[in-house]
Amino acid sequence: MKFSLEKTDPQSQARAGSIETDHGSIQTPIFMPVGTAASVKGVHQHELENDIKAQIILGNTYHLYLRPKMEVLETAGGLHKFMNWKKPILTDSGGFQVYSLSGRRKITEEGVRFKSHIDGSYHFFSPEYAMDVQRTIGADIIMAFDECTPYPCDYHYAKRSMKMTHRWLKRCCEHFDSTPYKYGYNQTLFPIVQGSTYKDLRKESAEAIASFEREGNAIGGLSVGEPADEMYAMTEVVTAVLPKDKPRYLMGVGTPANILENIALGIDMFDCVMPSRNARNGMLFTSEGTINIKNKKWQKDFSPIDANGVSFVDSTYSKAYLRHLFSAKELLGKQIATIHNLGFYIWLTNEARRRILDGSFYNWKEQMVKKLSLRL
Repeated sequence: MKFSLEKTDPQSQARAGSIETDHGSIQTPIFMPVGTAASVKGVHQHELENDIKAQIILGNTYHLYLRPKMEVLETAGGLHKFMNWKKPILTDSGGFQVYSLSGRRKITEEGVRFKSHIDGSYHFFSPEYAMDVQRTIGADIIMAFDECTPYPCDYHYAKRSMKMTHRWLKRCCEHFDSTPYKYGYNQTLFPIVQGSTYKDLRKESAEAIASFEREGNAIGGLSVGEPADEMYAMTEVVTAVLPKDKPRYLMGVGTPANILENIALGIDMFDCVMPSRNARNGMLFTSEGTINIKNKKWQKDFSPIDANGVSFVDSTYSKAYLRHLFSAKELLGKQIATIHNLGFYIWLTNEARRRILDGSFYNWKEQMVKKLSLRL
């Protein structure tokens, strides 16, 4: 993997760059649609590529490990071939899902024993095995195995967890570097910064992660319930430490405003289930604010979902038609809404990139953040 930094905004830390992988290039900043179980819910792969214009998608190690299972993916030749997606894929390590299981898992120095949410069977992930599983899935970018702490989190627990995440990272790197890739293309390992909402721990973790000198770095353990201001404060501490010549990935973030503010702090890569999950519930993101398409006020509104035409569906479907589909409980409604929201997120990061390159990012970002908070 190769990262090229093209320009940094003079009024902020926002960056425009590009990442080269064996499955194609990614222009940053970038939003990655979440394809948890080898599928972005309700969206065809050709729509992801041609309509939404996704450059990379995310797969989930925990879910793919449980279903369809590793032997299926290995026989298929990896996730790319299994789901017929020819562009880059990133996989998380399963650490966040294990964290969210709470009562269904036990964490030790050796790894995590957890209970499947599907059939109750027990499984064990060590840092080494998490690397093996992601090798088999075949993602272009894979994540180190870490512990994601909850919010709020006791300082001493956060510190112990962070230290263990660093020890796990060493094991991940040693195992990853000693094993070959499986399907004829290269894979890249990103470490993950932890430390909850404690600035000293975040700084210490960022320094430790940077010392491993991997091709890119991630920030985890945010967007888990903390106020947005704390998220931004932690991001600012970390981006001041992480090397500027490598991509920075903020995991699981967030709202459109969160994304713009974190781009301004120097983040390059994002993922979040929010655009697709909210879409299925009728909540649409637009360049003028958010819309609850189920509201009666849209019943006779035949204008596009977004007047600025930011997504593929804006030139095809009206608010009134989409509201009708939700009212009639037609599955097409959820599909159109999902394509719109994902298209909006991709547009937002693409527009941020364009603004960084032409020097107008900061003022545009300030105006957009105000608009994005409006309920239409």
